[in-house]
Amino acid sequence: MIRHLIAGLALVATPLAAQTVSSPPSAEPTVALTIRPAVDRPGTVFEGWGTALAWFANVTGGYPDATRERLADLFYGKNGLGWTIARYNIGGGNAATTKPYLRTGAAVPGFWRQPAGAVGADWWRPDDPAMWNWSADANQRWWLDAIRRRVPSPIFEAFSNSPPWFMTVNGRVSGAVKGTDDNLRAGQERPFAQYLARVVGELERRHHIRFRTLSPVNEPNTDYWFAANTQEGAHWSPARQAAMIDASDDALKAAGLKTRIAAPDETNSHLFVIDWAGYPAATRARIGQLNVHSYGTVHQTAVRDIARASGIRLWMSEDDTPLDKDPESFTDMASALAFAEHVVGDLKRLAPAAWVFWQAVENLSAKDGKPGSNWGLVKMDLAAAPSAPHPIRISPKYWAMASFSRYIRPGYRLVPVDDPDTVGALSADGRKIVLVHVNGGSITRRLAVALPHATLRDVVVTDARHQAVSIGVPRDGSVDAAPRSVTTLLFDAG
Repeated sequence: MIRHLIAGLALVATPLAAQTVSSPPSAEPTVALTIRPAVDRPGTVFEGWGTALAWFANVTGGYPDATRERLADLFYGKNGLGWTIARYNIGGGNAATTKPYLRTGAAVPGFWRQPAGAVGADWWRPDDPAMWNWSADANQRWWLDAIRRRVPSPIFEAFSNSPPWFMTVNGRVSGAVKGTDDNLRAGQERPFAQYLARVVGELERRHHIRFRTLSPVNEPNTDYWFAANTQEGAHWSPARQAAMIDASDDALKAAGLKTRIAAPDETNSHLFVIDWAGYPAATRARIGQLNVHSYGTVHQTAVRDIARASGIRLWMSEDDTPLDKDPESFTDMASALAFAEHVVGDLKRLAPAAWVFWQAVENLSAKDGKPGSNWGLVKMDLAAAPSAPHPIRISPKYWAMASFSRYIRPGYRLVPVDDPDTVGALSADGRKIVLVHVNGGSITRRLAVALPHATLRDVVVTDARHQAVSIGVPRDGSVDAAPRSVTTLLFDAG
């Protein structure tokens, strides 16, 4: 079937009586663009889309039922984004005596309990039940249950940003005094790994889920994590990363868990390549999934090649890409288009098995005379009391994400497309083809697609006037990608 799809060059669109519309005449300039999906060469099997829970879940999981259930529907519901992946943050946790200084939501509770009278940093014993607090982190854990109720086959990953305070050099979960210094105390790899493995196993049992992977370090080889920062984080040199990966794998196996190690969750591909070069072969062999963030796109194809040569699944495990200095807006498309272009680029260059958002909900930021920013897909006042009203503001980025996640589904295979602004996917049975095209410019593009034996079934548009809206199939078979829009083309294979 696939071979027949590329026999010629045309856009084949069989009109559907129930949803056909006429293409309006336009005096605006138009450029012709031919798109050639290589459906005869399907690649990575795509597992899905999702988000890290962490900060926003630590807040919103404590909201009234109606509000938090609506949020879960927006992201994981079948009429929402249809996400299937969640990354659960195992908190480190500062000492109870440390004055709060982390940003809203970032103080994710740890699961340790410090006994009365215990002083210093050497009191913790993982084999003592009194040292554990299994009622901790109730808000973020609510999301585990909410996702399990909505998603038939969810993929859960656990990740850590920092060890607990008593395992760190300076007693802070935000990093060492200098952001380039490692903050895990010497010899604490095994205790920290035991902490992570025990949390993974206990939450699996209590929430009837499975963590497929555990990521023990996060954006490790950066200078981001210093004591005065307002979020959990820790620097890890490549050698310390390797030691922590080894210890974590040993701890998971000792606990009888099937969870595999994901690493290194580096901030960009350039640093990922450096980290990987510093791992011994024995450490590399322990890794079941490669994670990279895309806060920087240099050397993405190098990471892709490492994954392919190693035979290890690759995730783009964290990103959010609002346009720099773009004021907070719930109508303007600038950040939505930047985001959509970034997703297309990641899927084309990394060819990952998943694409995972950072924080699906972010704090309203345009206040006190400040222009704010467009981080997140949904905005709320996260500083409001749990019992207060919680209006939900949906941004254009949400609808841009919907243009991808509602249609490129788990089990689809990414296919090469010659156009830099278009990504393609083929359903597992070969009967459906999805193309997502981003036009960030000011000129309309008339699209021709080299799928002569396929039938254009629907066109979905996100722009300033449409929120992932089906516009049907034009009677003349032409598809115009309007300026500043995201256009999703849905084909049935012939």
